[in-house]
Amino acid sequence: MPQRRLPVPPASLELPFADSSGAAPLAERLRPKTLSEVIGQQHLLGPGKPLRVAFESGRLHSMILWGPPGTGKTTLARLMADSFDAQFIAMSAVLGGVKDIREAVERASAAQAQGRRTVVFVDEVHRFNKSQQDAFLPHVESGLLTFIGATTENPSFEVNSALLSRATVHVLKSLTDADLVVLLERARALLAAPPMTEAATTRLIDYADGDARRLLNAYENLVATARDAAEIDERLLEQALGEQLRRYDKGGEQFYDTISALHKAVRGSDPDASLYWFVRMIDGGVDPRYAARRLVRMASEDIGLADPRALRLALDAAETYERLGSPEGELALAEAVVYLAMAPKSNAVYQAWNAARAFVKADRTRPVPLRLRNAPTSLMKSLDYGKGYRYAHDEAGGFAAGERYWPDDLEPPRFYEPVARGLEIRIGERLAELRALNDAAEKAE
Repeated sequence: MPQRRLPVPPASLELPFADSSGAAPLAERLRPKTLSEVIGQQHLLGPGKPLRVAFESGRLHSMILWGPPGTGKTTLARLMADSFDAQFIAMSAVLGGVKDIREAVERASAAQAQGRRTVVFVDEVHRFNKSQQDAFLPHVESGLLTFIGATTENPSFEVNSALLSRATVHVLKSLTDADLVVLLERARALLAAPPMTEAATTRLIDYADGDARRLLNAYENLVATARDAAEIDERLLEQALGEQLRRYDKGGEQFYDTISALHKAVRGSDPDASLYWFVRMIDGGVDPRYAARRLVRMASEDIGLADPRALRLALDAAETYERLGSPEGELALAEAVVYLAMAPKSNAVYQAWNAARAFVKADRTRPVPLRLRNAPTSLMKSLDYGKGYRYAHDEAGGFAAGERYWPDDLEPPRFYEPVARGLEIRIGERLAELRALNDAAEKAE
């Protein structure tokens, strides 16, 4: 595989944005002081784009900044406050509560009395509960403060609709390789660090995974380790950072996106892609038991009766993992992944199940015909419970042709239609035979 080449950074970099104080973390020292110094997010900050227009027009508005870690959410909030000479109040939804919100409102009221606006920035706003989020509403509506929330989670699910309706959602993107190269050069210039080989730079960029803070924290540690080196190569990188761990948010959107990718790869019968996404999940720290549960679901939903062995194999793999644990048990799960990917696919049972549920939900409650009712007592028998029922085992071929198992006043719908794949080919043939026998019996009547 050819080595990926990174974009070439500018020949020289001036650092008017940098805080030369060595006490603060590198990420804080390199935090942009003006909008033009922000790296990335050009879909929001480019000419004519939403946030650029907000900065230039002087229209300060409440917003939700939604994006992965290290993409500049806090920086943009601070720049917004600076641009409008507004008081900036930052709080973390992890540590803060109603008391902090009340104090922020008091400070905003004091600033308003002096003719100054206030920006309240709430990091990880999805961690606030409904009452905490609702506490901002009257003050946003009155104009006392401008609310800026930052979240890595989909605000449609995590932010109250009332607050969401009063804020504009801006979606931030992970930084590109080119963005990270520029940021890395700024950091190297500020720290007067040794140059890095292209291979080491590529691995560090990959390690950052689009996260500026992750890149700068890693680079700061790297430079401290390699201060006396003439050049930073992969060996020094591995010494400083150890095993490279990929970012994997176990409770967030990336978690569910990766599961979705695995499910779709299995459904699409691609064993290599299925293994890739499965390994991504395990490598990212997901509980293998959770992965096993998802495999059982895939066997039921996407393979079904086309290969009933798939469900049993998925359950066996889950049991094997319970016995062996990690890492040995993960091989059994990988075996199940490949089997499920290669198995014939059918969602006929899944479709029939959903159709039956929808039908019953929409239909009225119909009485069970007397012939199909249970008759464990003499009273029930005297009321004709079970009378006229045909016992299938006493009929030719073990099938009571023409018998109805539906409510008497219901035209029988069809929910299950086997597909022409795997065992369902034979199931479909058998179903056609039985339906033909029923049709013949009805015509004979």
